Amino acid sequence: MSPYNWKKYLIHTILVVFMAGCTAGIKVEKEIGLKTAERRWVEKTIRSMSLEEKIGQLVVTRYSGDFRNFDSEYIKNLQKLIRDYHLGGLILFGGEALETAYFTNYFQKLARVPLLIASDLERGAGNQVTGATLFPPLMALGAADSEELAFEMGRITAIEGRALGIHMTYAPVVDVNINPDNPIINTRSVGEDPELVSRITRAFIKGCQTNGMIATAKHFPGHGDTDQDSHSLLPTIKADQERLWKVELYPFQAAIDSGVQAIMTAHLYVPALEPEPGLPATLSPRILTELLRNKMGFRGLIVTDALEMRGITGYFGEEEAALRALKAGADLLLLPPDPVKVIEYLKQAVKKGELPLSRVEESLRRVLLAKARLGLHKNRYVGLERLPLILGKSEFREIARRAFASAITLVKNENNLLPVSSEKRVVVLSLSSDPGDYYAGQRLAGELAKRLPGLRTFYADGDTGKEKLEEALAEALKADLVVAALFSSLRAGKGSVDLEPGHIELIRQIKAAGVPVVALSFSSPYFLRHFPEIDGYLCLYRNTPETQELAAQALYGEIRISGKLPVSLPGLYPRGHGLILEKTKEVK
Repeated sequence: MSPYNWKKYLIHTILVVFMAGCTAGIKVEKEIGLKTAERRWVEKTIRSMSLEEKIGQLVVTRYSGDFRNFDSEYIKNLQKLIRDYHLGGLILFGGEALETAYFTNYFQKLARVPLLIASDLERGAGNQVTGATLFPPLMALGAADSEELAFEMGRITAIEGRALGIHMTYAPVVDVNINPDNPIINTRSVGEDPELVSRITRAFIKGCQTNGMIATAKHFPGHGDTDQDSHSLLPTIKADQERLWKVELYPFQAAIDSGVQAIMTAHLYVPALEPEPGLPATLSPRILTELLRNKMGFRGLIVTDALEMRGITGYFGEEEAALRALKAGADLLLLPPDPVKVIEYLKQAVKKGELPLSRVEESLRRVLLAKARLGLHKNRYVGLERLPLILGKSEFREIARRAFASAITLVKNENNLLPVSSEKRVVVLSLSSDPGDYYAGQRLAGELAKRLPGLRTFYADGDTGKEKLEEALAEALKADLVVAALFSSLRAGKGSVDLEPGHIELIRQIKAAGVPVVALSFSSPYFLRHFPEIDGYLCLYRNTPETQELAAQALYGEIRISGKLPVSLPGLYPRGHGLILEKTKEVK
């Protein structure tokens, strides 16, 4: 090739590369709505970063909004991680409103690059922060079948969250709960119908993201068909690809098509998608890059589920897991057990050529683009004086209460036991499967006592002995009606959301003796499988002061009941079943 032709070829190549880069830039700008100035900030920030800073931006650790003195080891550790290791973000785990906003501002001040603050706000900002509005779980929204309430939930979550300095919620759960024994998803899911799950979660996403907060669809590729908890081990999803596309992947594709800005991975082994035995989806290039990025067209942030969970740590070292997650296509590494160790390991992996710098910068660019889109490059702080004007507004609380009330589902009402007559002799059994939660139904008992002064109430939890249960049985057998309030918390690592065997047997004995029984489920709707012979069954989907108060009103005909089951109760009732009970009395 002559010198002239070589120069001509070089100029042509440079122009092609330049135009391709411009086209790519225009595409990204169009996709995420960024201005040129914001993109310039992103690129300038990347150019100014050391390798350690670039890697640090991809690691996220926890903090809480509880009061701490600055000389505490807790604060000193976070200071070091933010200042010296340049963490890209923090995850809020509980706290008070003013302390949360104060420490969010404080940590932002320490960071050279604005922090991306996230939290698990599955039930609104009140899910983590005292004083903010608390909503029911998504299964309640499925029972209400209300896209309007789902949108409002997303909107209010975003407004309150941003006021606290939170930019991203790890919600909604778009898993399709098709396994009645699922110990960790259950009522966190909208239900068992992929179309219903898609409609409700799309509405939440829209309400959230149009009000300035990143929504996160989780847990990809779908955690609904398992009876195991990935906090404790690595579950396997055994479905074939055809079923996966029709059920598990369906709502994720709907969320992507509606513009969801983040997706969280699941620590699941899915043989139909990943042939390597025991490789979690979080660490699978086939699932995160080939499927999620290339086939499903997702362009937003991929965040891992917590890397401290046993679904990862039980099978991989934390450094190897972090490296494999990045190579698989993840952008943000959530909660590695030792962030410093992971950052140092990844830094060495880049230097050794095990992790391409281009892969790091690809994720870094997405993280910084997300921060720019939120406007954090202009203002990363929040005003504490605004919190009393925003959090827990009466308007917000009324919408949340409407969501709780609209969800109440009357599954069974034999002999028209409901509404309850004030003349009946009623015994309430408050039965919690959780040790230490002895007085779980105290609010319900108090509300019922207002309507029935002679009410008798018995409490039991997971530690209650046989003698106490026999005492409750003896009193129940004298009643005209027994109201069994059933509680079992849904939490990580518990392994089950089911009832205590002793409590199940107690209800069966009462019904076998001929005493009418109405059960109220403040958790899983599937409890009826244990005693299908009872006379009445109400689902409230979550234990909160609001649901206990509403349960008393529902029993006495003071509110209209109209919810429909968003899941089937195998062998008993199909999805969509629910009896209508009109209001007959005024609220006391």
